[in-house]
Amino acid sequence: MRTTTGWRADGPAATLRQAPLERRDLRADDIAVRVERCGVCHTDLHSINNADGAVVPGHEFTGTVTEIGSAVAGFAVGDAVAVGNIVDSCGQCAMCLAGQENFCHEFPTMTYGGTDRHDGTTTLGGYAREYVVRESFAYALPDGLDPAAAAPLLCAGVTVWEPLRALGVGPGSRVAVAGLGGLGHLAVKFAVALGAEVAVISRTPDKLDDALELGARDLIVSTEDDRMAASRESFDVVIDTISAAHDLGSYLRLVAVDGTLAVVGHLGPISLEAMDLLVGRKKLTAAGSGGRPATRAMLEFCAEHDLVADVEVLPSAQVNEALERLGRGDVRYRFVLDMSDLD
Repeated sequence: MRTTTGWRADGPAATLRQAPLERRDLRADDIAVRVERCGVCHTDLHSINNADGAVVPGHEFTGTVTEIGSAVAGFAVGDAVAVGNIVDSCGQCAMCLAGQENFCHEFPTMTYGGTDRHDGTTTLGGYAREYVVRESFAYALPDGLDPAAAAPLLCAGVTVWEPLRALGVGPGSRVAVAGLGGLGHLAVKFAVALGAEVAVISRTPDKLDDALELGARDLIVSTEDDRMAASRESFDVVIDTISAAHDLGSYLRLVAVDGTLAVVGHLGPISLEAMDLLVGRKKLTAAGSGGRPATRAMLEFCAEHDLVADVEVLPSAQVNEALERLGRGDVRYRFVLDMSDLD
């Protein structure tokens, strides 16, 4: 085993503390990555608050290759890389063979809180100075992308990229994005870059300037009944990034005939009236993360369009402050930790 340093919570809702962490020795197809920037995802907060034992969060990070296994062909020491929230899969099921490792029938191995498929240990995340990962689940970081602003692309970015591409969003598409946070602001940027006409749905009008700055053409205030009614059946695709439980009916009513509501923010139980789907042959879908081909395509698209997340970078020693602020929504739009203070 090899030792590094990271930030660990030792129980539910615990304050993270700096601690030594063990990483496996490199297998033949592994690379060791010096983690330089790691995004702070709402999933991290949820995992800490509901931890069953110790947890080291962090599943969207960028860094530099420091060592390679004997069979590694795609990376060399010194390469800039990015790692997301999936670090392994069975590689044999229909989903893996189709490049949808995020839907692996045996469930993918997550970057933290997962079970290593070889030795059964629990994976520890990227709130650390080093991570060891299979080369096939690491991605070359394109030249020109800022490592801090690119880190959230590996979770928030691919989570919204997946439905936008699967639903064929492009020039002429009418897209609404519900919620303007870590997921939502990237959904707006992607949809605009894909050529769609984009609107933002928010509970209050105070996000108007932000929405327009991101490239949206309009803001719809969800608490204004008249405005919601006037926007009925106006969108081919609605990307719902809202993390809290909420009524889907009001968003389905915004979807045009044969359009789709894609839920990517809330992962809990949902309820809806069948009539909200029936009237207009509307479709309800969901997405989470992305497979390896989609992740590579997203990074190439981002490099081509100079597209990254809007981030606030903090030294990793301020991780607990970042999590507390994230919990009350005080972030625009993603915290990223600078891990260099762990040296």
